[in-house]
Amino acid sequence: MDVFHNLLYGFQVALQPLNLMYCFFGVLIGTLVGVLPGLGPGAAIAMLLPTTFKVTPVSAVIMLAGIYYGAMYGGSTTSILVNIPGEAASVVTCIDGYQMALRGRAGAALGMAAFGSFIAGTFSVIALTFIGPPLAGVALKFGPPEYFTMTVVGILILTYLTSGSMIKSLMMAAVGLIISGIGMDTISGQYRYTYNLRFLLDGISIVPLAMGLFGISEVLINLETVIKREILQARLKGLFPTLHDWKICTGPIFRSSILGFFLGIIPGGGAVIAAFASYAIEKEPSRG
Repeated sequence: MDVFHNLLYGFQVALQPLNLMYCFFGVLIGTLVGVLPGLGPGAAIAMLLPTTFKVTPVSAVIMLAGIYYGAMYGGSTTSILVNIPGEAASVVTCIDGYQMALRGRAGAALGMAAFGSFIAGTFSVIALTFIGPPLAGVALKFGPPEYFTMTVVGILILTYLTSGSMIKSLMMAAVGLIISGIGMDTISGQYRYTYNLRFLLDGISIVPLAMGLFGISEVLINLETVIKREILQARLKGLFPTLHDWKICTGPIFRSSILGFFLGIIPGGGAVIAAFASYAIEKEPSRG
């Protein structure tokens, strides 16, 4: 009964008009910052943290949570519209989201990304409230064998996502492992492949790597493409997901919510692994 009592008290505090206002401004500002390529939730919270110094602790935490959720969704905006991931977890959104934008369904893609993020986030918070403590104990038992297994599974997922040659996919996965080895070794503390260059001491982050991989290629493709520019005459339509979109997306949202919750419980998992794993699971059924 203590859990329900604490939940009721938490809702009573969170639903106060002042706290709702802070949450609204946090989501709004976080979304605006998340739209900028390369600025993910961590950077958004770091930049906007001084704005909470004059706020009560509860309101500050609520505002920071809104900034985090807003920045996470804002990263999908650039992925869908310009094929440049706003942050690491939005890399998978570039694959199909940008193709929907090219077909004139950018609004539906953005809407479904927003609804899917809200549903999955709400489900994860509710599930974490009830079964988080026992699952946290299991997650702390993860050791080197389990993390090595997760790494192997991650490489298999990456090769599965590709539609070309499997040999080329494995070669690119090997190149990715080599790139990830740049920087300081977390176990021995030794620097690897830095060549006495200071900017390589912290390694190569996935955010600039993904932005360069998707963004530069998109710029070069646009330079080679001849576009006939015309004034838009037709009315805009399809700005929101249709009933057919909801029908085909309800199952993936439900399955991805469960998978993302359990992968998020594991220390070091994060949204990147959950996004790639969810896309790999839904890739094959969507072909049928």
